[in-house]
Amino acid sequence: MAELRVTELSTIEAVEARQWNALVGDDHPFLRHEFLHALEASGAASPATGWAPRHLTLWRGARLVGVMPHYHKHHSAGEYVFDWAWADAWERAGGRYYPKGLTAIPFTPAPGPRLALADGEDALAARRSLATAWEQAELSSWHLLFAEEGEVEAWQAACPALVARHGVQFQWNDAGYGDFEGFLAALTSKRRKAIRRERRLVAEQGLSLHRLEGDAIDEAALAHFFRCYEITYLERGRHGYLNLDFFQRLRRTLADSLLLVQARLEGRPVAAALCLQGRRTLYGRYWGSEVLADSLHFEACYYQGIEHCLARGLTHFDPGTQGEHKLARGFAPRRLRSLHYLADPGLRAGVARFCAEERRHLDAYCQAAQRALPFKA
Repeated sequence: MAELRVTELSTIEAVEARQWNALVGDDHPFLRHEFLHALEASGAASPATGWAPRHLTLWRGARLVGVMPHYHKHHSAGEYVFDWAWADAWERAGGRYYPKGLTAIPFTPAPGPRLALADGEDALAARRSLATAWEQAELSSWHLLFAEEGEVEAWQAACPALVARHGVQFQWNDAGYGDFEGFLAALTSKRRKAIRRERRLVAEQGLSLHRLEGDAIDEAALAHFFRCYEITYLERGRHGYLNLDFFQRLRRTLADSLLLVQARLEGRPVAAALCLQGRRTLYGRYWGSEVLADSLHFEACYYQGIEHCLARGLTHFDPGTQGEHKLARGFAPRRLRSLHYLADPGLRAGVARFCAEERRHLDAYCQAAQRALPFKA
């Protein structure tokens, strides 16, 4: 058998989509070649924006046996696991925090696989080989974000020096509800009535909701969605991380993975939420609205997604990061861990202390969040 070889790629185009996708499968659209290529080709994830691709690939001879997205980052924006304070403290102490190594999906805090290996490959040996990519003088650190729990454990076994940081998201799982009424029946009477009231308010404002999939998302619908997406960011005084070219590329290359929830007023679209979907999971990602409407965000971003999952047999709904208001709508806390390699022993010790203290607070928060779920006892 040929020796295992690690190669860095400065662009996803350096490997064929067919080869890459054969390893990653189709349940996590963000890891697919088409998604990563759209980020790079549109300029959203590029050296000019502080995301220099350094994708890590494993080869045996001419055969691709492992792939992992990887970037050299020159800032910490667009990651959603915030280490700005670490960078500031280290640079105040005379260190250099950037560039750092990052394995994550740009602008996408969705848990999923990060390393994809061919069948029969030794996962421990693969991870130890990959670790050499960030043990270099140019990088202060390496960060693994939003990996699945099994992968986190495997990385810890391969590289014990990694520091774990705990986080939480709110996600929905199908417990055999059948349909939306079945889901409501599992809730307390108070919450059931509140959700029905929110959905009724949307209808009373003259708004109707429409779910478009795949080829049904035409250019006009996508252009309208993008206007709404930009509004969300312009309200905060800046443009979104992603541009129209990125979304147009997704429409051309990943149409079967797209779901657009469109809100219409008198037949005219006025708000939109764009989701991606795999074989088991719906991922709510991008939202915006041209109108102020009571409860419209809850309807478009949560209830329509739950209905879609139940109609399509998807068992899991990840509506995006943040927002404990999701608890009251049946989204349960899910614990996550990121992993961090800090080359300097002093910085590593300080970060480890910070993460241990942060975890104590998060443990208490998650216990309270679990008690706040609206399901019947």
